[in-house]
Amino acid sequence: MSLDSALLHPNAVLFAGSRALPVIPAVDHYCGSEKLMRKSLALQQELGPVFDITLDCEDGAVAGREREHAELVAQMLSSEDNRHGRVGARIHDVTHPHWRDDMRTIVGGAGGRLAYLALPKSRNVRDVVEVLQALREEEATHDIHRPIPLHVLIETHGALRDVWQIAALPGVQSLDFGLMDFVSEHQGAIPASAIESPGQFEHPLVVRAKSEVAAAAHAYGLVPTHNVTTVLDSDSVPREDARRARQSFAYLRMWSIHPAQIRPILEGMRPTAGEVEAACAILVQAQRADWGPIRVGARLHDRGSFRHYWNLLLRARSTGMDIPEEATHRFFADAASGS
Repeated sequence: MSLDSALLHPNAVLFAGSRALPVIPAVDHYCGSEKLMRKSLALQQELGPVFDITLDCEDGAVAGREREHAELVAQMLSSEDNRHGRVGARIHDVTHPHWRDDMRTIVGGAGGRLAYLALPKSRNVRDVVEVLQALREEEATHDIHRPIPLHVLIETHGALRDVWQIAALPGVQSLDFGLMDFVSEHQGAIPASAIESPGQFEHPLVVRAKSEVAAAAHAYGLVPTHNVTTVLDSDSVPREDARRARQSFAYLRMWSIHPAQIRPILEGMRPTAGEVEAACAILVQAQRADWGPIRVGARLHDRGSFRHYWNLLLRARSTGMDIPEEATHRFFADAASGS
């Protein structure tokens, strides 16, 4: 066994013929006013890039001042307060007269700093294709040489019907389930209790929708993002919602709508310390065995389980968990050194 083979990185051997999941933070924090944008950027500087910030044009812009709000978003993206490059923006939906102006202003003013663009209320796959085409045109116009990822909110009947087609589109990075709008689409047929816990994890139509969004996302190597928790005066509720979304529905990311929710959601989205320790031990032994099958205790592991544990370790790291020293040296040395 050569030294080079022993040091083959998981990304080099585990994803042949499959698409690795994007490694993005487990919390997507939404804010719409200038005051909250600045507060969120300051908190991101304090905590580091363990959560994303989405600057919101849809719910943030005052009617009649959409252009000024988009210019504010571009200004925030371009500011020195955006230190980690993990800030995105949500534009208006395609039925709104300002959606294209939102995109033009934000991409034209700060496209090089834009982590992603979020699209609300897509009615079908055609809406998403239209926005992706417009986004590629704006990138070309403004000489942006990387495709800006699109995060698509699934919150209408039509988007849920087309979710597998949407997931298959090049350029989509995340499918975001929009619970409140989805429930509203049913015009009172789903009770308000399904917007909160435990109802949101138990109502059959909501469970079906959440499951379909997550399944489509995973099938195409996208990140499934869970809906908001509306409770603002509790740490335990968003933490438990995040934990249940991750463990029962395979969501890897969740929205936050208040700064106080960010830490609890991170905690709920984290693997346990025991899971991280087990993943590190298995991956280290697998690397020493040239990524061939190994036995750990009474269990056999091969590349299928190696991919599982590698993704678990990536999620742990993206939520700010400490990774054992040997695994950090073997798998994250370049990132640790800043190279």
